[in-house]
Amino acid sequence: MAPLPNAELVQTSLQLYRYLLRCCKQLPEENIRQHYRHAVRQSFRVHADEEDPERIKQIIKRAIEDADWVMNK
Repeated sequence: MAPLPNAELVQTSLQLYRYLLRCCKQLPEENIRQHYRHAVRQSFRVHADEEDPERIKQIIKRAIEDADWVMNK
């Protein structure tokens, strides 16, 4: 089960970024939301220069799986 509907439609890094920030809005406590928003932004910056399409797909898949884990935690 994905944290938000349409996780399977995420195909670009920008779509992933928006998707993950929307997931953060659903977290119960403000300090937890801030922590994960910061983590999403940092990860986006770290991988901003990634050009390999296969690697980008791997990153997107892993990020959605991680978001699913956080939302179900």
